[in-house]
Amino acid sequence: MAKTAHKGETIYTAVHDIPQTMSLIGNVLIIVVTTFDRHLHTPMYFFLKNLSVIDLGYISVTVFLVFLFGGTEMALLTVMSHDRYVSICLPLHYEIIMPHVACVRMLAASWFSSCLSAILYTASTFSLSFCGPNIVHQFFCDGPQLLRLACSTDHVPEDVSLAISMCLTVFCFVIIVGSYVRIFSAVLRMPSVEGRSKAFSTCIPHLVVVTLYVTSGISAYLKPISDSPSALDLLVSVFYTVVPPTLNPLIYSLRNRDIKAAMRKLLRPKHFPEEKPSIG
Repeated sequence: MAKTAHKGETIYTAVHDIPQTMSLIGNVLIIVVTTFDRHLHTPMYFFLKNLSVIDLGYISVTVFLVFLFGGTEMALLTVMSHDRYVSICLPLHYEIIMPHVACVRMLAASWFSSCLSAILYTASTFSLSFCGPNIVHQFFCDGPQLLRLACSTDHVPEDVSLAISMCLTVFCFVIIVGSYVRIFSAVLRMPSVEGRSKAFSTCIPHLVVVTLYVTSGISAYLKPISDSPSALDLLVSVFYTVVPPTLNPLIYSLRNRDIKAAMRKLLRPKHFPEEKPSIG
């Protein structure tokens, strides 16, 4: 098993532990609230709950499950952007286009496609031979860093699986951007200034986080591996492994009126009936 560098572990402790704790708390609250509040049993919150489940796994795992959870998160974010497009641009057809069965199928497709991609990438990586040092200059055993330790000069299976994954990521990102372009076009036609402002304040942060997630992930996997990684390389990995699971609860939920109302209802202390004073 490869070991991470001591310098990386020090930076990891500084920039990972606090966001990880915040992410765990936020995502657990979302899962609990969307599970027990029947008013939140809608497609949007169904996807949101599953996104929180993925984020819990994504920020907790360390080896190649990062690839699985990261791919599933990207696929689910694509589905959620489509859900928002339908709810804003085609509200009268929403229940027909997004029934519960369709939501389950889209979720299953997200997991299935990401699982195949992760298995392909992991199998191609472990097909390599390793005979050098066992120190990985990264927070976790990331694929590009493991390639630097490999004795094999033939990386064709690894390169092919990585190219497939990158193509799927870019495809999802294009769909997300296309969905939000149509959403913004519909929002700009809204007569209410307050409605436009609310829609933009909700959609733009999500699009920014997705863009940061995709660009940092692609740059980390496509950038040539250096023998002496800089602090910038470690920082880039934070953007695609720590930032999305930490910010998603804030963007999708903690700013959402329905979620906040459900949390207050769930966390509100229950008042027991007062005992009647005894006579005598």
